[in-house]
Amino acid sequence: MSFRVVRSSKFRHVYGTAMKREQCYDNIRVSKSSWDSTFCAVNPKFLAIIVESAGGGAFIVLPLNKVGRINPDYPLVGGHKGPILDIAWCPHNDNVIASGSEDCVVKVWQVPDYGLQRTLTDSVVDLVYHQRRVGLVLWHPTALNVLLTAGSDNQVVIWNVGIGEPLVKIDCHPDLVYSASWNWDGSQLLTTCRDKKIRLINPRTGEIEEVQLISN
Repeated sequence: MSFRVVRSSKFRHVYGTAMKREQCYDNIRVSKSSWDSTFCAVNPKFLAIIVESAGGGAFIVLPLNKVGRINPDYPLVGGHKGPILDIAWCPHNDNVIASGSEDCVVKVWQVPDYGLQRTLTDSVVDLVYHQRRVGLVLWHPTALNVLLTAGSDNQVVIWNVGIGEPLVKIDCHPDLVYSASWNWDGSQLLTTCRDKKIRLINPRTGEIEEVQLISN
């Protein structure tokens, strides 16, 4: 006689309920660009979603209360020459967002308090260093105007956005950087790489503090 033991869980009988259509964001053409990204970012004021766009990359910025069917000609944030691969809101300013693109450029944008009334094409600053597409943008959790970017050139760069210049260039990854994460105060940086290794890095110096092989 066989039997199966089921682990007890307080979430076992909890089920999600989909919102009504009029409470959702509808008629948005989400980007199909191939990158390991959520294609969206949210903060207490806005929702940003990377969308399909002819002739370059763009994303839409919606106030959180603007639900329902979105007009096809709703204003976009667009200035990249290639598809946008990642976006991230600044944790210190709800109106500032960064975007990385296949055009190798990272742009930082200022969104008006009232949202977009027309298509925004003028960025606050362009960060130019990467030689291949940029698929990861990540703001520092505690330091103002500090942004991390990573691209298909296997480079990780920490920027001073205020002056548009690199602070630290990290060149320790032999292959594509999949993801990166700060610790709570930004004193350490963790990255994952295609070489199946996790690296703990000192972001001030770019030196590796620890390497761990990921087991299958």
